[in-house]
Amino acid sequence: MDMEKIRELVSQMTLEEKAGMCSGADFWHTKAVERLGISAVMVSDGPHGLRKQDEASDHLGINDSIKAVCFPAGCALASSFDRNLAEHMGRVIGEECQAEGVSTILGPAVNIKRSPLCGRNFEYYSEDPYATAEMSTALIRGVQSKNVGTSVKHFLANNQEKRRMTSSSDVDERTLREIYMVPFEGAVKNGKPWTVMNSYNRINGTYVGESKQYLTDLLRDEWGFDGYVMSDWGAVNDRVEALKAGMDLEMPSSNGVNDALIVKAVQEGILDEAVVNQACERILNIVFRYMENRDENAVFDMVKDHETASSVEEECIVLLKNDSDENGKHILPLNREQKIAFIGKYAEAPRYQGGGSSHINSWKVESALEAVKDIANVVYAKGFDDAADKADETLEVEAVHTAKDADVAVIFAGLPDSFESEGYDRTHLNLPDCQNRLIEKICNVQKNVVVVLHNGSPVIMPWKDSVSAIVEAYLGGQAVGKAEIKVLFGEVNPSGRLSETFPNRLEDTPCYLTYGKGKDHAEYQEGVFVGYRYYTTRDMDVQYPFGYGLSYTTFGYSNLMTDKTELTDTETLTVSVDVENTGYCSGKEVVQLYVAPVNSEVPRPVRELKGFEKIALEPDEKKTVTFTLDERAFAVWNTDFHCWDVPDGVYLIQICRNAQEVILEVAVQAKNTKRPRQKYTANTCMGEFFTDPKAQQIFGQMMAGNEQTKEMEESSQSEAISPEMLAAMMQDMPLRQLISFVPGMTWDAVNEILSVLNVD
Repeated sequence: MDMEKIRELVSQMTLEEKAGMCSGADFWHTKAVERLGISAVMVSDGPHGLRKQDEASDHLGINDSIKAVCFPAGCALASSFDRNLAEHMGRVIGEECQAEGVSTILGPAVNIKRSPLCGRNFEYYSEDPYATAEMSTALIRGVQSKNVGTSVKHFLANNQEKRRMTSSSDVDERTLREIYMVPFEGAVKNGKPWTVMNSYNRINGTYVGESKQYLTDLLRDEWGFDGYVMSDWGAVNDRVEALKAGMDLEMPSSNGVNDALIVKAVQEGILDEAVVNQACERILNIVFRYMENRDENAVFDMVKDHETASSVEEECIVLLKNDSDENGKHILPLNREQKIAFIGKYAEAPRYQGGGSSHINSWKVESALEAVKDIANVVYAKGFDDAADKADETLEVEAVHTAKDADVAVIFAGLPDSFESEGYDRTHLNLPDCQNRLIEKICNVQKNVVVVLHNGSPVIMPWKDSVSAIVEAYLGGQAVGKAEIKVLFGEVNPSGRLSETFPNRLEDTPCYLTYGKGKDHAEYQEGVFVGYRYYTTRDMDVQYPFGYGLSYTTFGYSNLMTDKTELTDTETLTVSVDVENTGYCSGKEVVQLYVAPVNSEVPRPVRELKGFEKIALEPDEKKTVTFTLDERAFAVWNTDFHCWDVPDGVYLIQICRNAQEVILEVAVQAKNTKRPRQKYTANTCMGEFFTDPKAQQIFGQMMAGNEQTKEMEESSQSEAISPEMLAAMMQDMPLRQLISFVPGMTWDAVNEILSVLNVD
């Protein structure tokens, strides 16, 4: 239905009906107006599968939902670094939504992983804004290709669970723009989501849901968002102010309480009825977009989608370590003829999803123990029961004995539900003590130990140097076991790369000093130095860096080229590099491009991810990968002019294996042409004038033949004043000080210089 017809429909609604349209009918449905042919539509969690509740409804996953398929969580999907894979998964979820009559899926969740302690990090994609934007955009495109909406969440700067409904994220403008806004900006501009969900929290003291600056000026006017904004469930503080700011739909229902406040505000002249009309138009535009594109033939094929969940997880698994045995052969992939022991509860009952609103009522869960039956003969010992994180000596003894008698022991470990979930943050990065203890005991009796991890965020591995191989499966969805077996036995070559850093210690994390501290304020004192941006700039050792991941084959890089060596901020740069599979089996490589500013005057990370592509290569096959970089690849947010700004200078275009390992690099020179001309004042330092050609000419003429200048030059030959000292002093000397050091210089002369220089 076009907007003209929608406006006509809204004009026929009563004020009470319009106010009611701005809130849900219940937990999951919008309101219907039957007399006007307006149907109610359903929205549903979650980002990695359909959590549709038919009867007893809640938003925290307490009550059961329909049987559905749980796909890999965001933490896993992002590690695939595969846009096509994310889009495919989105199409499958969209088809499921059509089959179940769900108009909008509440996701993806694109908040930045500011700290590995955030309890909801398993839903989020990455510590890197570019990677998050690219992967979430792909998922959005997939879902919406089925004429089902997405709701990008949680907008904005929602990076902790502690006091998430009232806490203020206190963060500066540049950091917001460069880190926390980028995933939403990319998703809105390139994915065109039907809806956006605003977060609970405040930013610098103001609730996001009541911020016209974010919901209207930024989201709609600057980025071009044309859907409706819905609240997170219960994220309404002041309904009338929220409506004015641009929050269109309140969820869930307030049972008419807030609807009445809207009516009253209009009647008393506090709220313009046009604002209510506009919110209704936005909501109905999306309602009819879905209703007019219903696919009555859509099928929720759980068997087929289970296989899709497995194939997606295969691309997400990250091989962190793979040592060689005494014969020089890598421990992985496993040999089917080996005597293999599977140890650990998660081999039989894997942890494959997180707790809270995204929790899927999976119709089937395929464990590694079940999936291995047709592959190899293995013996199994439970080893631990981490519900209470207490070692069970009987289970331990059995596990150690089982591992000792095997050729290789595969330990399935990870974080239990009690360690990470929506609603609260982690307090440490450790695995349960009972698991660490078990791994150490098995390493004492078995030299070939493989650890498979099931977790939604980084963990510390005190046994890292003792085991032979480590496989990071993350929270891999209901078919995680099947995917693990394919990787462990070499049917699939692991190709995942970490989308977050695994630090050595919690104390090493960028926001350690402030995260989770305070009552009502979260201080983002680390600024733009989030995740690998911090570790690489500090040159800090970590367990595993962002972008890290091994393969069963090897890849060689060569012939890094750019189409130009100098560019302005109005031009794009084309970068190409050749990648070859130099090993003995087929595999996929994630080609990572970073941009590194050289001698930046602006405090910047040493390098930032600005491009990635995942490619498949057969042995000896070579492909050329091409990237196109625009202004944003080089820009910072200029808080003086409130715009993206490319600082003049040299930038290294780097092809890296991960954030810490540079393979190839080439330098380019970038020049700014868009920045407004600087307005000089008497307090502008001389160093800034020295970089301006116009100023150089004026001062060159002024200083030529000046006796005081000659004396200053001569004094620099003395022991007390070196040329370097004089140059440094002049660099940081404000223009007004020339009155003291240059005979004949007056305030009239200074003002005359300024008037000439400030003429455009």
